[in-house]
Amino acid sequence: MNLSAVLLTGGESRRMGKDKATALFQGKPLWQIQLNLLQKLQPAETLVSARTDPAWRPGDVKFVADEPPSRGPLSGVAASLGRIRTKHLLALAIDMPFISENYLRFLCDQIEPGRGVLPIIGDRAEPLAAIYPAEANVDLTIALSGFDFSLQTLARQLIKMAKLKVVFVTEEEEAFFRNLNEPIDLE
Repeated sequence: MNLSAVLLTGGESRRMGKDKATALFQGKPLWQIQLNLLQKLQPAETLVSARTDPAWRPGDVKFVADEPPSRGPLSGVAASLGRIRTKHLLALAIDMPFISENYLRFLCDQIEPGRGVLPIIGDRAEPLAAIYPAEANVDLTIALSGFDFSLQTLARQLIKMAKLKVVFVTEEEEAFFRNLNEPIDLE
C-alpha cells in the first residue's frame, strides 16, 4: 500500500505498571503482535513512535522520537507525520491488539487524496487507529504549540476541514477498539 504506518508506543503505561509494548498477550509481546499486523498491510514504510528508541525495535522499522515535552499520542502522530515519505499515515496504538487486518484494509480502502479516515464509536473518535493525510501535519504542529493536546478535539477539527472522513464503527466492530490498560486485561 502506498501509505506509511506507525506503531504508537510512547505512553507511560501507568495503569499497566510496566511497558505495554513488552507486555505479553496470548504468549507474544504486544509490540510484535502490532508490528506483524501493520507489516501484513505492506506499507511503504513502518515506524515506531516512542519517547526513546526501544531495544526491541526491528532494524527495518524506523524510530521516530516523540518531540519533548510529550503531549501524549498527539506528539507521536505529529512527529511521525512530519517524517513520512507517503501521502497518508496509518496510526495504530500499541494496546489495541483486537483490531484485524481486514478492518485496517477496510480503512485503507476509504482513503482519498488529501483526506484520511477516522473511525467513530457513538460520538467518540478513535484517533489511535486512524489514517491521517500528510496535509494534516500543519494542523498537528499547531495543536502541539497550543494548550489543548486532545486528539479528540483535533480529530473534530480535521473532520470539519474535510481532512478526515468519518467511518462509523458497527456494534460488531466495536470489539476491535478494546484497549489493554491494566494487567488483568492481558489475561
